[in-house]
Amino acid sequence: MEIVLALAIGVLTGSGVYLLLRPRTFQVIMGLTLISYAVNLFIFSMGRLKVDSEPVLIKGIESTLANTADPMPQALVLTAIVIGFAMTALFLVVMLASRGLTGTDHVDGEERKEVE
Repeated sequence: MEIVLALAIGVLTGSGVYLLLRPRTFQVIMGLTLISYAVNLFIFSMGRLKVDSEPVLIKGIESTLANTADPMPQALVLTAIVIGFAMTALFLVVMLASRGLTGTDHVDGEERKEVE
């Protein structure tokens, strides 16, 4: 299970970096979104992958991290998802305003000129 999670984080990070290097603003925003997903998975995996463990404390069972899931990474990821959604919405609004003002959606503000 750990290797699948590590591969997923690697693929998301690689795809995000590739999209960040593209010339169009929408591709850059999608790259940032993929990288934020990879970071969320990484933070979530820091809480250790546990199967068949109790999510909350139960009477009669000793409350150690060996018996329960760690709630801190889950809370951090939930907060990061909300902040990432707001950041993506803001970037999309700024992208639309920039496209309306400049007439192009390239990151540097001008179309690539073909060399003949």
